Amino acid sequence: MRLFSINPVDNKVVKRFPTMRDRAIEDCLKNAVQEFELWKNTPVATRCRALKATADALLTEKQYFASIITLEMGKPNKEALAEIEKCALMCAFYAEKAGAWLEDEKVASDASNSYVAYEPLGVVLGIMPWNFPFWQVLRFAVPALAAGNVVLLKHAPNVPQCALVIQNLFRKTLPANCLQALLINERKTRRLLEHPAVKMVSLTGSDKAGSEIAAIAGKYIKKSVMELGGSDPFIVLEDANLKSAAAMAVKSRMQNAGQSCIAAKRFIVVQEVKEQFIDMLAELIGKLKLGNPMEELTDVGPMAREDLARDVVRQINQSVRRGAKVIVGGNRPPWKGAFVNPTLLVDVKPGMPAFDEEVFGPVASVIVAKDAEEAILLANKTVYGLGAAIWSEDLEKATRLAKRINAGSVFINGMVKSDPRLPFGGVNRSGYGRELSYHGLREFTNMKTMWVG
Repeated sequence: MRLFSINPVDNKVVKRFPTMRDRAIEDCLKNAVQEFELWKNTPVATRCRALKATADALLTEKQYFASIITLEMGKPNKEALAEIEKCALMCAFYAEKAGAWLEDEKVASDASNSYVAYEPLGVVLGIMPWNFPFWQVLRFAVPALAAGNVVLLKHAPNVPQCALVIQNLFRKTLPANCLQALLINERKTRRLLEHPAVKMVSLTGSDKAGSEIAAIAGKYIKKSVMELGGSDPFIVLEDANLKSAAAMAVKSRMQNAGQSCIAAKRFIVVQEVKEQFIDMLAELIGKLKLGNPMEELTDVGPMAREDLARDVVRQINQSVRRGAKVIVGGNRPPWKGAFVNPTLLVDVKPGMPAFDEEVFGPVASVIVAKDAEEAILLANKTVYGLGAAIWSEDLEKATRLAKRINAGSVFINGMVKSDPRLPFGGVNRSGYGRELSYHGLREFTNMKTMWVG
């Protein structure tokens, strides 16, 4: 079996990679176990210096890394550069903070001395997606490595070059087997997770994949962190700054061709300002330039794969058949590649794919609510719960409403984003566990209670 690196601009195969045989996988496991015994006993300060070196290496070669991202999954090159810079920022952040966050935490008790020690777990398996092929990997791998674990990376099958480049990056700055990329299929991934050497799994992907992997982890009583899909609401109230809200709505929905778990997907607008907001969205979306992701003026590139583009068009068409209306886009351009025109749908309601499903592409869906109360009800009418945004000039009211939204994070007058300083994750079918901040670092540890009489 082979993995294919395909350029979504023209759907041509760039490179082919053979998948790993069982013997090679066993060798990787043995190497990981041996490396863990050394890495866990490496002083935290030394591990942090290695992460700082990784940050420097990312910035030194950022043009190269960004070009691989653009080639394999079509992200506009300027966005790919921003992804690499964000990865470097995170590496430097954990290099600075991890030492203090991993120190023993004293706790008063009936002992002469009691404390919590944060110790590494061992070999961590990461199952990662293609949409942010560097950021998603480093988001779990950097805190896991900082805590003293070692990592096995099973990347998405359509970004094998990214997987190998990431492995080579870490081999330049950390011991050789701290992070190993495994080019394997789903069946072998499941068998790998079952192996007793693997102590934990972190997955970013669909809720379907999360359900399957979490079931295996549960069967073998292994810790798991799941960051899954989202259908994030973006609520616009009558007192919102509509110009700012519309600009941020388009940025949140259309960056990376709409292929982001935390992209705003359902724009819930109160009746009073719906016409103004829709007009603003239509104007801004209509101005977006779809095209070659290597060109500086391109706003939206292709989707990562042809099948993904077809599925988004299916969701648009089914929603239209059930009553939604296309204001902008709604189809594909007449040229090769996995392109979908940036689209604005209105009159979207529950029961349509544009409302009920995660639309993982450049489609903004507008839902009208009669007031703030109905907006909250509509926001929570989803199986997901990753992020949400509320736009209002009344911050006290917005904060009260935010507390009623079922989501892992709510941003008021801002675009939902991940930030190394803040914990990141979801609820319901958007997953569980947290990444980033000290919460994300400690997810990859055994929080051991120490009690001295």
